[in-house]
Amino acid sequence: MAEIKAAQVKDLRDKTGAGMMECKAALVEANGDLDEAVKVLRKKGLAAAGKKAGRITSEGAVGTLVKGRVAVVLEVNCETDFVAQTDEFGELVAGVAAIIADENPADAGTLGALGWPGDADGHTVAEVISAKIAKIGENISVRRFVRYESDNPSFGTYVHGKGSIGVVVELRSEGGDAEQWTELAKGIAMHVAAAEPRFVKRDEVTDSDLDAEREIARDQAIKAGKPEQIVEKIVSGKMEKYYSETVLVEQPYIRDDSKTVGDMVAARAKELGGTADIVRFSRFKLGEGLEKRSDDFVAEVMAAQVGS
Repeated sequence: MAEIKAAQVKDLRDKTGAGMMECKAALVEANGDLDEAVKVLRKKGLAAAGKKAGRITSEGAVGTLVKGRVAVVLEVNCETDFVAQTDEFGELVAGVAAIIADENPADAGTLGALGWPGDADGHTVAEVISAKIAKIGENISVRRFVRYESDNPSFGTYVHGKGSIGVVVELRSEGGDAEQWTELAKGIAMHVAAAEPRFVKRDEVTDSDLDAEREIARDQAIKAGKPEQIVEKIVSGKMEKYYSETVLVEQPYIRDDSKTVGDMVAARAKELGGTADIVRFSRFKLGEGLEKRSDDFVAEVMAAQVGS
């Protein structure tokens, strides 16, 4: 077998736009022959996919999965909402979620190197996604994911709309009925989707967040001309409001704002004859923090048709 050098991999990447690992594998298969390696990549659809890798992916879907003692929430992006709503894209999201649940990859790079279950040719996750890119004609990427695993948890998940927001909540419970705890966790997940808490409990709020909020509150009180002796009282009141807005168990529950989420959980646990505690949650909003497409995609499609 010919020795594959870094310069050869770079040349193939420049020529095709495919990923480094895919280029190296193609060169190995082609025994170092560059032209033959290009053919290998083209047959796999990876050369075409690579050229789309730099395009903006701010659409897509957030998905969730609960599998035994494991729960997953993930975001998979593409370029247009049209593709995001197809069954094929939904199946891809579900397939990736199942792999994350089963294999527990450390990050997106590790995920990409895993084998795709049931693939007769032994393709990796990255290769399967690259093939989808070539077929669909849009860039696709797994942006982020969170995987929870715990002994005897009650997981609740909620996906809003067609994947614009996804939430997973872990509830630790004792006594009662497992299905009822799951329903409670689902209700909390729906609340998290709507109310956007940042922390589960007050003691999770960081010192830097507290210092920033106190500084803002104090500055506002002073600028409003409040007497020095009551500024601290105003700051204290503002901090309590901050907790009620950002701490999950202190937020007014969306289905009954006369009680907090914490009060609701305690009351429901009493009804079910057990105890319950919210352990953690993750909330993904599709495309948050990502650059949005500013071009006219319809015009791009028409231009491609003219040029073909």
